[in-house]
Amino acid sequence: MAPALEDDEIDNDDYYSLLNVRREATQEELKVSYRRLCMLYHPDKHRDPELKRQAEQLFNLVHQAYEVLSDPQSRAIYDIYGKRGLDVEGWEVVERKRTPTEIREEFERLQREREERRLQQRTNPKGMISVGVDATDLFDRYEEDYEDMPGGFPHVEINKMHISQSIEAPLTTSDTAVLSGSLSTHNGNGGGNINLALRRVTSAKGWGEVEFGAGDTHGPLLGMKIFRNLTARCFVTAQCGLQFSSRGVRPGCTTVLARHLDQNTMGYLQWRWGIQSSMNTSIVRDTKTSHFTFAMQLGIPHSFMMMSYQYKFQDDDQTKVKGSIKSGFFGTVVEYGAERKISRHSVLGATVSVGVPQGVSLKIKDLEKHRESSASDTARKRQEAESAVLLMQESVRRIIETEESRMGLIILNAWYGKFVTDSSRRNERAKVIDVTVPLQCLVKDSKLILTEATKSGLPGFYDPCVGEEKSLKVLYQFRGVMHQVLSPDGEALRIPKQSHRIDADN
Repeated sequence: MAPALEDDEIDNDDYYSLLNVRREATQEELKVSYRRLCMLYHPDKHRDPELKRQAEQLFNLVHQAYEVLSDPQSRAIYDIYGKRGLDVEGWEVVERKRTPTEIREEFERLQREREERRLQQRTNPKGMISVGVDATDLFDRYEEDYEDMPGGFPHVEINKMHISQSIEAPLTTSDTAVLSGSLSTHNGNGGGNINLALRRVTSAKGWGEVEFGAGDTHGPLLGMKIFRNLTARCFVTAQCGLQFSSRGVRPGCTTVLARHLDQNTMGYLQWRWGIQSSMNTSIVRDTKTSHFTFAMQLGIPHSFMMMSYQYKFQDDDQTKVKGSIKSGFFGTVVEYGAERKISRHSVLGATVSVGVPQGVSLKIKDLEKHRESSASDTARKRQEAESAVLLMQESVRRIIETEESRMGLIILNAWYGKFVTDSSRRNERAKVIDVTVPLQCLVKDSKLILTEATKSGLPGFYDPCVGEEKSLKVLYQFRGVMHQVLSPDGEALRIPKQSHRIDADN
């Protein structure tokens, strides 16, 4: 099955937000919003060359959004896969009378063909923090050890920690460099290493990689890895390396043969030769709602059998619960835990491990996907928003004159971004932008209606704090009375409302 597009792969342009319509908007609603924005951004309304150029850009963007959403097939593709889905080659030859399910299947076929031709061309930084907590005394406690301790509290400690980081950088269309490093500590002993890998794509079916590494735990490392597709459903990888240490040179070699058993299941056979030789076989099944793994290994010094299951809740936080059991010559270990997405770029997980004879431990993991090129993207969006605000000035002046004449809706101040309202977080810095002009431009007949889409896609808006929770704060006047509202991003908003009214005492 072709991999779905990641959240950070989807283009930032939200067509629904740009047109300020609901995702269920009818053709008539799309047409009304489109006509209004065309009148606002029409290039012929501006004589200044720079303003005319900026108006042309925004006019074309609005036209592009309307073209996609007004066409049923393009809209279905956009709703499922975003703007990137429309860029996949091959849609022009697809029959237009397709259901969303048929469109999804067609997209996956086109995506697989596209993946064979293209190579990931952007930086892909990843990081992971893992903490181990030894809680054995909570379950296996010797009373005499606590006779002299007040309260007899059990001893719980952090006994290990691991931090890793990696980043990819394309050198040419066929070459990529990968820089990675890690730091770890266990029971007071620690160390770290740094690795540099150079990867070259030799054909649509394979690639090769050379790796150089150094660290204070294992010494210098020199390795080579080869990947090759044998058939459409089967591939093989081979890895050989030399580890240099004070005890001499330690050679090692690993070979993995993998095959697609069905659309969601993979089978693996692995042979490892070296200081710790072993043979391993495993079956992995991954679906939209679950992940199952069964593995067996025969080797020196460890032989074991392992089974794990993970359930994926279909919620916005991407919550997962998991459990596993592993048994071998070393004993038996049972693990259970949960994982949850806490922001757009971070995942927090915790696992309890109960083992014989290892004891009980708690692992806490924080996995962060760094914001890719967020600074340059924010700067570009800010420039686009400032251009849109300049083009709105004349329309806003006319809207304000009309609203003042009827004692209607006047936006006095409006801010969008991250607000710090908790007194315990006063040391944090608020990250907001002024959106007074863009909001006033959306006022019609003394009403302002915003859909549940994120506000960062509205004309004149941009995201000032990528990956953080945002809100829209509006101070406005209606019928000569002051009103104020703080609305979370992603929620629909209607102005004016009686509940927004500010009491005279305040």
